[in-house]
Amino acid sequence: MNFFQQWGQFMMAGAKAFAAWEIDNAHTILHDRKRIFLLGLLLIPVLLGGMAFAEQIGGALPDLLGGKKAYSPAFYSTGIFIVSILIGLGAGLITGCIGAGGGFIIAPALMSAGIKGILAVGTDLFHIFAKAIMGSVIHRKLGNVSVPLAVVFLLGAIIGATVGGVINRVLYEINPVLSDAFITTVYAGMLGFLGIYALLDYLNARKGGASDAGAHGAKDEGAEMGSLPKKIQALKVPPMVRFDHDLVPGGRAISWVFLVLSGALVGLAAGIMGVGGGFLTFPIFVYILGVSSMTTVGTDIFQIVFTAGYASISQYAIYGFIFYTLAMGMLLGSLVGIQIGAMVTKVVKGITIRGFYAMAVLAGFVNRIFALPAKLGEMGVIPISPGLGKTLDTIGIWAFFIVISGFGVWVIGTFVTNISKLKGKGEAHS
Repeated sequence: MNFFQQWGQFMMAGAKAFAAWEIDNAHTILHDRKRIFLLGLLLIPVLLGGMAFAEQIGGALPDLLGGKKAYSPAFYSTGIFIVSILIGLGAGLITGCIGAGGGFIIAPALMSAGIKGILAVGTDLFHIFAKAIMGSVIHRKLGNVSVPLAVVFLLGAIIGATVGGVINRVLYEINPVLSDAFITTVYAGMLGFLGIYALLDYLNARKGGASDAGAHGAKDEGAEMGSLPKKIQALKVPPMVRFDHDLVPGGRAISWVFLVLSGALVGLAAGIMGVGGGFLTFPIFVYILGVSSMTTVGTDIFQIVFTAGYASISQYAIYGFIFYTLAMGMLLGSLVGIQIGAMVTKVVKGITIRGFYAMAVLAGFVNRIFALPAKLGEMGVIPISPGLGKTLDTIGIWAFFIVISGFGVWVIGTFVTNISKLKGKGEAHS
């Protein structure tokens, strides 16, 4: 297996693990009346406060944190709120239907809607944190959490999230366009790599070169380990952290150094990209550190709550880089989208879902790569006319929203036309 395939599988496993966490959270929230009531309580002050005061405050304090001039658009309007719900809906449909990576499109979508990159990252982190707190399933997974493993990992995650937040804020202070260009480049690289892998995976599956295991399936790792985890665990740099006592007699042990470094990488990704870092924890733990999948799932849930919470509050909220109305709209949309998407998987072939996932990720890549020339030209890095830069950016925006909207219409249409069949399946399983 070549390097591209290995890293493609690495990222895909992480995307599926992160999506599984989001789906579990959504089910927990919507199947509990108390949590739905809490969601309503969170939405009411945000909406009423925005309608009554935010427009006037934004106009009165244009140069302060949260003002229109400083971090536009950071004020409430009906249009912005509707857009936030639609973005959340699209991400939720991808997550629920495909079972991988719907959250990756949120920051690109927000930036395409005219929101500064640093505000999109902070808002996405807060949206993840709010979902984690409301739908926390930690109590169901705590038996699988190795507390020493999680605590040492979180030390690194806090360091990484701090560095990521500082990088984004420093770049923004130097030049807001530089900040946008940096975040755009990071997303373009990640979405491009993952999109190409997903497309090749889809084409191989169509030719019969890969088994169609479905969107939600992923290889579970138990007591087995590859050569890399064995080598890492063989390096005895004290203190050693022990885990997986239930699977291996005496448990396994790994140096704290590797846990801190892994946590720092996950935290850095969360701080810079605003995706919570959950898509990295699973593949790092299972394929690099040699942690069992059972322990990894519990620890991943544990770290998402604390990493997203720490990063969103300490690195973005206190500096004014969170758009709360937008976050609540995305939360509302994603909860609905995940439910619809998850039901559609019962009547759609897995091979079709793979194809749509590749298209969605590549649409995000095209969106960000076409937005980059205008930003580089504005900074004087490359010679490009403002008109051409704007044209390329517009093409990327339209391509992105056409693909995501088309996917959304298809999923919702499939859901509506198969309601009776889906209802029958639901009754059969009840």
